[in-house]
Amino acid sequence: MSGSIVRKWGKTLAVRVPSDIARAIGLTEGETVEVETQDGDIVIRRRAAHARGRQDAEQAAAEIIADSRGHSLEGLSIRDLIDDGRRG
Repeated sequence: MSGSIVRKWGKTLAVRVPSDIARAIGLTEGETVEVETQDGDIVIRRRAAHARGRQDAEQAAAEIIADSRGHSLEGLSIRDLIDDGRRG
């Protein structure tokens, strides 16, 4: 884990991203990031990474749905399976 000191930059506060972290994630100068708070912490998210994560999740969901069409529950509903599981 790398540390960084909060400094004043004009009228705002700034945090420098250590070069080893920037290199590891491919962060470049001038890239737009999203900054938000979460449970008292600061979260910095790359827009490109966020969009890529969403695309990966959508692709995985599509693959799961396509794969599930090849399986049959032999007429059983989800409720039947849940009830059967509770009976042991």
